[in-house]
Amino acid sequence: MIEKGRISAFQMAIMMYPMVVGTGIIFIPGITAKYAKHDMWLSPIWASFIGFLAVLIAFQLHKMYPRQTIIQYSEHIIGRIPGKVLGFVFLFFYIQMNAGGVRIYADFIAGTFFSQTPLIVIISTMILVCGFAVRGGIEVVGRSAQLFIPLYVAFLMIIIILLLPELDPKNIFPIMENGVMPTIKGAITPQSWFAEFLLISFLLPFLTDVEKGRKWGIISVFIVMLTFVATNLVTLFLLGEITASFTYPLLAASRYISIAGFLQHLESVVMAIWVAGTFIKFSVVYYAIALATAQWLDLSDYRPIVFPLGFLTLLLSIWGVSSEIESAHYNSIIFPFFSLIVQTLIPILLLLIAVLRKRNRPKKE
Repeated sequence: MIEKGRISAFQMAIMMYPMVVGTGIIFIPGITAKYAKHDMWLSPIWASFIGFLAVLIAFQLHKMYPRQTIIQYSEHIIGRIPGKVLGFVFLFFYIQMNAGGVRIYADFIAGTFFSQTPLIVIISTMILVCGFAVRGGIEVVGRSAQLFIPLYVAFLMIIIILLLPELDPKNIFPIMENGVMPTIKGAITPQSWFAEFLLISFLLPFLTDVEKGRKWGIISVFIVMLTFVATNLVTLFLLGEITASFTYPLLAASRYISIAGFLQHLESVVMAIWVAGTFIKFSVVYYAIALATAQWLDLSDYRPIVFPLGFLTLLLSIWGVSSEIESAHYNSIIFPFFSLIVQTLIPILLLLIAVLRKRNRPKKE
C-alpha cells in the first residue's frame, strides 16, 4: 500500500476539526453577518447539514470500496477514463483550495502583524513546514493535530471567557425578523467549509478502527458547528450590527479585551490560534493532494512529489490571486458554488451510481 501509517478514528476527528475551523473561524463571522445580520448564529447550523452529508457519503462509499480513496474507487464506479478525468477535477479543486487558503492566511498575517514581510516569505515558510509534516506520513500529521488542537481550543476558550464582561446578549434580538431566508443565504459560504469533510475519504482507508469512523466524523462536524455558532454569537454580542463591516471580526473582538489595564492587546493570541489551526488544515489538505496525485498517476510512493506540489501551491497562491480583495470575492462568492458541485453533488452522484451497479450486478450474473 502507498501509505503504511495508521491513525485512529479519534485522530481523524481531531485532524478534521482545524481542517474546517482553521481559516473559517476568522473569516466566516463577517460573511454570515452580511446576509443574516442578528441571526448570523443560525447560519452555521444550516451549513453543518452539508458536513453531516459529506461524512455519511464518504463512509458509505468506503464501506463499498474499502482500502481505497475517492480517486481510486471513482475509476471502479464510472470507468477508468471518466474516473481519471474526475480524479483530475478533484486534484485541481483541492490544489486550488489549498492555494486559496494559504493566501487567506498570508493576507491576514501580513495585513495585521507583519506588514513589512513579503507574502512569498510568509507563504513559503508555512508550505515548507507543512511539507515536512506530510513527508512524515499520516501518523505525523495525526500526532501534530493531537499536540496542537488542545492548545488551539484552550486559547480560543480564553479569548471567549475574557470577552464575557464586554458582551451584550441583547444584540441577538430581534430573532428571525426577516424570516429564515437570510440565515440560509448566510449559510451558503460556510457550507463550503463543512463540505471539506469529504476529505475523510482520503483518511478512512488508514484507520485502525474503521467501524468508528462515521461516529467520530459526525462528532467532529457537530463540534465544528458549535465552534462557529459560539464565535458568531461572541462577535454578534460584542460588535452588534457593525460585525459585517469587519473582514476579521474575531481579531477586532480580541482588541476589546482589557483587564485592569494589564492584560490587553491579545491579538497575538488570535494569531497563535490562526497559525496552529492553519498549519494542521494545510497539512491535511496537502497530504490528501500528495496521496491523490500519486494514486492518480499510479505511483508507488507519494513522498517524492510532496515538495513539487508545495511549489505549485506557492505559485498558485501568489499568481493565482492578484489581491486580497479578489481573494475575498473568490472565497465568499465563487468557491462556495464550486465546492457544492465538487464536494457534494459529484460524491452523491458517485454513491448513486455505485448503489445501482451493486444492485444490478446479481441480475447480470
